[in-house]
Amino acid sequence: MDISVDCVLFGFDGESLTLLLIEQRTDQGGPLSEEDLQMALPGDFVMEHEALEDAAARVLEELTGLDNVYLKQFHAFGSPDRVKGLKDQPWLHTFRAQPENRVITIAYFGLVSLHDHVPCASSFAGHAEWVDVGNLPDLAFDHNDITDLALATLREQLESKHIGFEMLPKKFTLRQLQSLHEIVLDKKLDKRNFRKNVKRMDHVVPLNEKERGVLHKPAQLFRFDANLTSES
Repeated sequence: MDISVDCVLFGFDGESLTLLLIEQRTDQGGPLSEEDLQMALPGDFVMEHEALEDAAARVLEELTGLDNVYLKQFHAFGSPDRVKGLKDQPWLHTFRAQPENRVITIAYFGLVSLHDHVPCASSFAGHAEWVDVGNLPDLAFDHNDITDLALATLREQLESKHIGFEMLPKKFTLRQLQSLHEIVLDKKLDKRNFRKNVKRMDHVVPLNEKERGVLHKPAQLFRFDANLTSES
């Protein structure tokens, strides 16, 4: 039995919630045919004597080039059949030394600002790209199920844990903040009530700055200060 980590990394491009995916390729045993190539979450085995959180950070950096990313463990997936699907066998038999082994994966979800993190694929990732979560393909293994639970976790913790700010620029407008909440929660929010609630949040700090280079009336900018959250 093998232990792996998989990283569900979300970003926000201002209009949609996106997920970082890699295309499975291999540099061992020859290339896969085009029809056998699949998109997958960044993931790989945990090394012996390696802490799980260290493995998640290492794997994400090795496959996508991204580091210093907010990652949080949220679930373990251990179905005996999770790597036995017919669609997954070409890649497993091309790359894995023991493709028949059962694999239990520890899943992490992460949040990044697309302004600060540009992926660069390497290792067995043919390329890495941000994909709209509303238009995901059929992913490798059980990665669609992992993604679904990660999204549910994100929705549950968006407001209570103040984690959505990880996906915004360091300086953001209330319009951007509301748009993020609406897209993640998949519902329309009343503008007046939303801004009224934001004004009660000590951790959303108004700045004496406004947007630049926009065609509409420049809006005031804000920043997030984790030291001012109500839990501190």
